[in-house]
Amino acid sequence: MRIAEKLASSIGKGLVAGLAGTAAMTLSSTLEARLRHRAPSSAPARTTAKALGITSFEKDIAQARFNDLSHWGYGTGWGIVRGLLSAAGLPPSAATLAHGAAVWGSEQVALPALDIAPPAIFWAPREIAIDAFHHTVYAVATGIAFELLSNAPGARTKGRNKAS
Repeated sequence: MRIAEKLASSIGKGLVAGLAGTAAMTLSSTLEARLRHRAPSSAPARTTAKALGITSFEKDIAQARFNDLSHWGYGTGWGIVRGLLSAAGLPPSAATLAHGAAVWGSEQVALPALDIAPPAIFWAPREIAIDAFHHTVYAVATGIAFELLSNAPGARTKGRNKAS
């Protein structure tokens, strides 16, 4: 398989896998929020709005929709990184670990830098564990989805079609 073809395939599978990982993280965080009787996180909308220079929304529903769009777009987009790590030749477990570390690490830098949340050293240990858990759910689900897509009948591996 040519390099451009391998990259395009890995990026495409990464996007689909990132969408699946985002769905898994959404499920875990929604269940956790309900169990703890807390409101859904507004961090995705606040982060994206701040990065884009958006200062307010006309209606609460507009902010909620923007939050959903930010959350799903962010998680799906990070799937590209998972695809590129695979294209670079990392074994699946190493790619999943590196992907998870990059996603969670970027959150730990971006949220304090944009004044959305304090640095994690000021969080309660339980909150750090919950946040790490949700990001682990995302990375593992994205990794599993990526590998399922890569090993599906008809998927190309090492330049040959598995079905042939």
